[in-house]
Amino acid sequence: MVNISTEWLQSVEAFKDVPVVQLQWLAENSEPKTLHPGEFMFKPDDPLNATYILLSGKIRLYYLQNNDPVEILVMEAGTISGYLPFSRGLKATIYSEAVEESQLMVFPIEKIDDMIHTQFELTQALVHVMTNRVRDYTTMMRQNEKMMALGKLSAGLAHELNNPAAAIVRGASSLRKHLQLMPDTFQDIMAIQMTPEDVTFVKEKMFAILKSTDRPKLTMMERGEKEDAMVDWLDNHDVANAMEMAENFVEFGCTIDILEEFRSHMSPDSLSAVLNWIDKNLVTERMVLDIEEASARIVKLVGSVKTFTHMDQSHDKRATDLRDGIKNTLNIMEYKLRKGNVQLIENYDPSLPPVNIMIGEMNQVWTNLIDNALDAMLGRENSTLEIKTEKDGTCVKVSIIDNGPGIPENIVSRIFDPFFTTKEIGKGTGLGLDITTQIVKQHHGNIKVNSVPGRTQFAVSIPIH
Repeated sequence: MVNISTEWLQSVEAFKDVPVVQLQWLAENSEPKTLHPGEFMFKPDDPLNATYILLSGKIRLYYLQNNDPVEILVMEAGTISGYLPFSRGLKATIYSEAVEESQLMVFPIEKIDDMIHTQFELTQALVHVMTNRVRDYTTMMRQNEKMMALGKLSAGLAHELNNPAAAIVRGASSLRKHLQLMPDTFQDIMAIQMTPEDVTFVKEKMFAILKSTDRPKLTMMERGEKEDAMVDWLDNHDVANAMEMAENFVEFGCTIDILEEFRSHMSPDSLSAVLNWIDKNLVTERMVLDIEEASARIVKLVGSVKTFTHMDQSHDKRATDLRDGIKNTLNIMEYKLRKGNVQLIENYDPSLPPVNIMIGEMNQVWTNLIDNALDAMLGRENSTLEIKTEKDGTCVKVSIIDNGPGIPENIVSRIFDPFFTTKEIGKGTGLGLDITTQIVKQHHGNIKVNSVPGRTQFAVSIPIH
């Protein structure tokens, strides 16, 4: 057992400037306590009824996330914990477990008021401990929340990148095989005798089809009817590969009238070779378009991720259109919207001015709120997520609205508390909305919730100036 002396207390960094007489008063009004390995100094929801000074041993502070312990720090000799002067936290929110046999000096909460009125420097030292603890806790938890926000997106982002990447690989492989067939088609074309005028017509007509952007949007039934009619026309004119050709021609908006124009510029023996050559070019165009679209999707996702993170600029406020961060977040979370078959309604006011925000920090807010809304609607039919921006006095207000079951009335007041969550074990980050609230407050804004069954609205208001 460590001897509780003023000399030992003066060796503690927090007490180095406290007068000896006050340290003597602290020692005389404290009690010794021993914790064996596995015993707890306190657990979540236990009342904080004392200030603890660790004399020897080690105590681990942690919280549970997805039912697994996440270590905050390991207390060593000289660490001060528990209740501190002027603290509003009267209940523990984390676990405090002895790693080895630990000796504690316990100063009861009943004597705090007497200390505040009679031991000024001692009180000041403990208040300084509290402010440092709040600062360190906030920094650590915000960083943890940032990593959690990115972690939520990683699996879905990998899925989103994998789809276009796989499409590019498949498209490139198919295109290579397709191009290997082109010499046979070219040989058939070279054997045809056509006038220069007819060649020019075929070339210009084909490129007009390739460049056309006015392609009809057809239902499955309409497409099927057009393809059947085209197959009949092609068979009647002895054109090879009629089924495949009809599908491609209908896809590019080519009609039977256009085929008749081609027929009028060549002999019957040449028609099949020319139309098959045109078909091969249409197939090539479609493959290239698919590769281009998949590549653009990857570029868009990578751009969204770069804008979303802003890891190197997270502490710089910039004048930003809030819609940009929300849209980037939705881009990255698109997989979850599709998975839940969620209808997305975006109702943005385009006249809103830019707002000075820390982009990376606010993206954490959008991620957490949107992710919570999607989780709330999981498994429900006709799920709808609405994102709305509007001016609210001197603020820009962003509302995230879902038609899930709502938040029970008896817990609405607790949802912004540290570590409080309504999600089942194994879901969510385990951090709740505490960090989200802190980020919003850091921007001098506020966050409110209004929830009834079938409609839950989280409204984030950020001052324009």
